[in-house]
Amino acid sequence: MYSMTQLVRRAAQTNGNAIATLDGERSQTWKEFAVRVAAFGGGLQKLGIANGDCAAILALNSDRYFEFMFAVPWAGGVFQPVNTRLAGPEVTYWLTDSEAKVVFVDASFVPLIEKIRGDLPHVEHFVFIDDGDVPAGYRSYTDLVSADPMPDAGREGDDVAGLFYTGGTTGRSKGVMLSHANLVVNALQAFSVFDMSPTDKVLHVAPMFHIADAFVCLMTAATAGSNFFQPAFDPVSTMKGVQEYSIDRMLLVPTMINMFVNHPEVENFDLKSLSQILYGASPMPEPVIKKAMEILPHTQFYQAYGQTEAAPCITLLDAGRHTFEGPLAGKMKSAGQAIAGVELAVLDEKGAPVETGVVGEVCMKGPNVMLGYRNMEEQTNNTIVDGWLHTGDGGYLDEDGFLFIVDRVKDMIVSGGENVYSAEVENAIYQHDAVAQCAVIGIPSEKWGEQVHVIVVPKEGMDVSEDDLIAHCKTLIAGFKCPRSVSYQSAPLPLSGAGKILKTELRKPFWKDGERNVN
Repeated sequence: MYSMTQLVRRAAQTNGNAIATLDGERSQTWKEFAVRVAAFGGGLQKLGIANGDCAAILALNSDRYFEFMFAVPWAGGVFQPVNTRLAGPEVTYWLTDSEAKVVFVDASFVPLIEKIRGDLPHVEHFVFIDDGDVPAGYRSYTDLVSADPMPDAGREGDDVAGLFYTGGTTGRSKGVMLSHANLVVNALQAFSVFDMSPTDKVLHVAPMFHIADAFVCLMTAATAGSNFFQPAFDPVSTMKGVQEYSIDRMLLVPTMINMFVNHPEVENFDLKSLSQILYGASPMPEPVIKKAMEILPHTQFYQAYGQTEAAPCITLLDAGRHTFEGPLAGKMKSAGQAIAGVELAVLDEKGAPVETGVVGEVCMKGPNVMLGYRNMEEQTNNTIVDGWLHTGDGGYLDEDGFLFIVDRVKDMIVSGGENVYSAEVENAIYQHDAVAQCAVIGIPSEKWGEQVHVIVVPKEGMDVSEDDLIAHCKTLIAGFKCPRSVSYQSAPLPLSGAGKILKTELRKPFWKDGERNVN
């Protein structure tokens, strides 16, 4: 059966003396990594983690984050990455809903945890994962991983391995339950396309809380390649890392690629080792990919399309199709073709397939489809219908099976690679006393792909400035979800016959010059 922990044992067996992780001065081989994960599992067991219990992590990228991902399943638990960009109330909701018993925190997030610590009834232990003095009330990571090694708990197949929270169209985050089989199979489905090997050096700069980087972690473990870590993406630090360690591969979102290839220092670094960049999480503007291919002519580019509920990869646009000339040209605006083992379809509102070239909802079947949403049976049943995972994205298939995304069925904005759900932002805005009506939409942004924009109808005799409204939102939701621009109108917002705000009409002035309604 498929198991995350089996990947660790195999890597130690087949490439045991190769570097598994390198983070600053810390380095370990795959053999050492396997021993450490077993000891880490023993430490977790002493903290009360048993089969199915959740352990969460709120931290920047590191080798210890990578260890956490495999040690928690080794102990029989479920690992839960927490978005580092959330506000305190959002972190509280995630950790309460998951009933996480142990939370791992680095120095960057100790202040946030201290503010909400009293609101986390299920958390029994906090573990400080950085070096240096351990804050009061925290356990030492070093002590934890010094426990006696334990045998693998043997979780596999349909046992839950990871719990990844995503925004919800109702404003409530949903806990996506991904099994060992979901995660491992999806890695195996995709890594052969990338021609990955045990000699690969992979640099992790995209946030490790995101399912996309977890996907890369699993592919690297499956091939027993080497993982290098930086706390977060910074263009110059990333360039230095590629040069210093002769990095082969990276995952970046389009916003990061844009910052990377347009940075004034990009010509000052030797980046020839960089053979491949995988990108996804948001649409890629054509000028950005053209610039990237010009600046990095030796690098192959791959686009992945998917979502957390698919663990996450559904389609891939391979390197050969990243061309504007010759017989393979013409697919650059697509999201590629279904990966092996995925059945892809575009369905109408009744669940019937539409004709080639006709827009409908993108749906898929495969072994990578989630088990469901935690504690949300109704939402699960609405998302997985007759075995089909409904993505909420609108698109069409061409005659060659390439998927073209044209709009979103669900009211979601993708800004800088992060999903923002308008209802959640609207809920925060409506808590301002001066707001009578509001609608949150995505509008084009050269930097972010899309940016969050709100149209506000103030209450009669009242007003609220753009700065005040944004500041108000920042007290309730993560900064990346907050509006970046505000417009006002005195007339009520347009409504449909069912009384819903017609956001399609509100978007039109902003998107009238575009080819599609996502950027």
